[in-house]
Amino acid sequence: MVDCKPLATPVPVSCPVPSSMAPYADPTQYRSLAGALQYLTVTRLDLSFAVNRICQHMHSLTTEHWVMLKRVLRYVKGTLHFGLFIRLSSSLAVHAFSDSDWAGDPSDRKSTSGFLVFLGGNLISWSCQKQRTVARSSTEAEYKALADVSAEVTWLVYLLRELGISLAVPPILWCDNLGATYLCSNPVFHARTKHVEIDYHFVCDKVAQKELQVSFISTKDQLADVFSKALPGPRFTTLCNKLNVVSSQLCA
Repeated sequence: MVDCKPLATPVPVSCPVPSSMAPYADPTQYRSLAGALQYLTVTRLDLSFAVNRICQHMHSLTTEHWVMLKRVLRYVKGTLHFGLFIRLSSSLAVHAFSDSDWAGDPSDRKSTSGFLVFLGGNLISWSCQKQRTVARSSTEAEYKALADVSAEVTWLVYLLRELGISLAVPPILWCDNLGATYLCSNPVFHARTKHVEIDYHFVCDKVAQKELQVSFISTKDQLADVFSKALPGPRFTTLCNKLNVVSSQLCA
């Protein structure tokens, strides 16, 4: 892949129906490359969604999955000098974004959720993972993502407190689903939300205790989109720039 043609995104926007379900001949090679790509996600958060997808097929590989992995390598080829840029920031405010792609996996209809946490102007924590249960509504899927980022932010606040850093205002969580936003303030918002598991009301308790704020944000301003779904080139590039994933040549 050294001389391969680079691509602008690691995941295609539209996934065609697999033309062949033939097993891949060298599963050890696939697993080795997928494992190596996981190390890149430590500073290359733009690879998180793509690597999460290819790592879901470790035990039942096909030639189509190998094509998916090679596309990620072609994207890496064109972004060898990219990384997470950390800059001096005078602010210590904590704010986070969470998003979910409801029933995004056509094979089992489970959702993929992602979040990112900023300390001032720097991104310090992020996650992309497939939800363990099937969400029966987009509100439930988004609420699960909110619960995950709430736990992460709570841990971060405790860590800062142990370091002698106190926050002037409670952390703000940004969500682009109005139903999930309202549910954080009123857990009996609607009868159709009763199936939401009780443990996800952890975030509701944090809001009631004024330890967190949950606010609505429009989809076009949702930075966590890069962790939950495949995006077209211009949108993907714009979000990566906002997340401080830039070329080291531009920072020199």
